[in-house]
Amino acid sequence: MSIAVHPISDRFAAEIAGIDLSRPLDQPDVAAIWRASDAYSVLVFREQSLSDAQLRDFAARFGPLEIGRGALQPGRRRLAIPQIGDISNLNEDHQVRDLFDRKRLDSLGNRLWHTDASYMPTPVVLGMLHAKALPPPSPFGNGETEFADMRAAYDALPEDTKTAIADLVVEHDIFWSRALVGFTDFPQSERDKYPPSPQRLVRTHPGSKRKTLYLSAHGSHIVGWPVADGRLLLLDLTAHATQDRFVYRHQWHVGDLVIWDNRCTMHRGRPHDENQARDLRRATTLDTGSTLSEAA
Repeated sequence: MSIAVHPISDRFAAEIAGIDLSRPLDQPDVAAIWRASDAYSVLVFREQSLSDAQLRDFAARFGPLEIGRGALQPGRRRLAIPQIGDISNLNEDHQVRDLFDRKRLDSLGNRLWHTDASYMPTPVVLGMLHAKALPPPSPFGNGETEFADMRAAYDALPEDTKTAIADLVVEHDIFWSRALVGFTDFPQSERDKYPPSPQRLVRTHPGSKRKTLYLSAHGSHIVGWPVADGRLLLLDLTAHATQDRFVYRHQWHVGDLVIWDNRCTMHRGRPHDENQARDLRRATTLDTGSTLSEAA
């Protein structure tokens, strides 16, 4: 196969054509997708029809796969493959979850600007989201996913700010981000399982060699600073990085598969009609080590 890369407007996203992701990829295809990802950081593949097994096998060509927090919880699960994340509003019986459902309330943290799994000691690289079913338009939003370009946001900072933040370390905590939306119903056993993790605030993206901000709603405070001062700086940096000029908004269609690089983007989900089914499936590749081992 040979892929075609079409930039989307003047944004940092591109649409990829000329490839059927349900078929096995050869190494040149994998290399071409990596090159496109390094250049654009958000890639859109239209009209893909993938089973969960095919999505898992495709994603595994780009690195070892994460088994996410949801799949590690006890009890029944809607999806059989643990490496496939259930990004839906459906319960184990494929019914739309009640508005007060605990898992639904936990998932609302995804509507904050975040980077996936930054609260883990070894974070993640590529996120891949495949649309299976979408709700109709609603007055509150259509379930879009927004992505923020953290490389461009870093480039736009004043030089003295870049110098001042170059070596800062941020503590990331999944329970901090969930508390921001008012959800704190976690047993101590789960809190013990996911302690906070420190991450660099400024990273160098290995593919493009560009510097990038590494921000997330999981970022609680700056290590070694008074908590209040660190949180205010993180709020300022997040406001800067999520200006419209740095954001691509993806309007979903059934069959879309979107790949993004968590090392140089943030993203958030937007509201949708919670009375109708919304079913997306995610695969995520793991990084090789802590950001603390990287040079900024």
